[in-house]
Amino acid sequence: MPLTPWACANCGFWQKHFEPRSCPVCDDTRNDLPHDGWHFLPEEEVAARLTGSWKRLDRDMVAFTTSPPFGLNGTGWLLLHEDGNTAFEAAPYYTPAMIEEIRRLGGIRFLAASHCHGYGALWQLQDVFQPEVLAIQKDDLRMTKAFRVTWPYDEALQLRPGQVLMHVGGHYEGQAVLHDTARNTLFCGDAFKVDQGTDGENLAVSTHKAFHKDIPLTPNEVRKYRDVIGRMAFDTVCTPFEHARGITRDIALAVLDDQLRGPPGVRHIPMEELRRRAEENAR
Repeated sequence: MPLTPWACANCGFWQKHFEPRSCPVCDDTRNDLPHDGWHFLPEEEVAARLTGSWKRLDRDMVAFTTSPPFGLNGTGWLLLHEDGNTAFEAAPYYTPAMIEEIRRLGGIRFLAASHCHGYGALWQLQDVFQPEVLAIQKDDLRMTKAFRVTWPYDEALQLRPGQVLMHVGGHYEGQAVLHDTARNTLFCGDAFKVDQGTDGENLAVSTHKAFHKDIPLTPNEVRKYRDVIGRMAFDTVCTPFEHARGITRDIALAVLDDQLRGPPGVRHIPMEELRRRAEENAR
C-alpha cells in the first residue's frame, strides 16, 4: 500500500502514511480529541472541499488561505524577494490556482514553519517547488511525517541576512519565530494570540501554552520568550491566524512582563492597558 497524504478531519494535520490510526496533534494535551472518533481524508477529498484565495499585503507579503475553514485553518505567508521567496507557515491546502500564483511570483527558495500548528500543507509546497531549504527546529522533528526536513537547527538559523529563525519553545518544545528586519515584522507562531475585531482592529493580546484549554506557560518559558523577543525590533506580528499591525516589541514585552508579575494564567490583556504599560516601561 503506497504512502499518500492524509489530513485529520478534526485539526487538518497532514501525514504521509499507509492509513493513519491517530493524529499526533489531536492526541497532544494542548488539543482536543475528535468527539466522533478518527476520520482521515485523502488529498482528493480535501481538494474537493476547499476554495483557495490570496491577498497581497504591504511590505511585499502575500497571505494564502482557504475556505470554508478546514482544521486549524492557518495562513501561509509568502515573503517576496528578488533572490528567492520565503514561505513561512502554510495554508491548510493549496489549490491549483494557489500553486500557479506562487509559481508566477517566483516560487519558493526557503520554507519554514513555527511549529506543527502552522505546518498546514507544507508537504505540498515542498513537493511542487523543491525549495533549497525546509527548516524546522530539531525539537519539532517528531511532527514532520508529511515532509522531509532538509535543515534542522538548534537555537537559530539565518535564512538570509535580515531573516532569522529563532527557537523560543514554550507553546511547543520546538516552536520558533521568524524575525524579518526589512519588514519590521515578527512571525511569532503561537507565542502570542491577538484578539481582533471584524475590521482587523487589535483588541487584546495573550500568551499561552494551550490557548483553548487555558494552560499557561511556566515562568521560565516566559523568560525564554522575553530573552529572545526582547532582542528584536518590530511593529507588526503575524501569527498563523492574524496579521496584526501595531503589535510592537514593547507591547509584546508588556504581555510577558504581566505573566512574570502575577500567577500563571492565560490573560487577554486589552490593547489600551498594554499601550499604557509599554509607555511606562519606556520612561
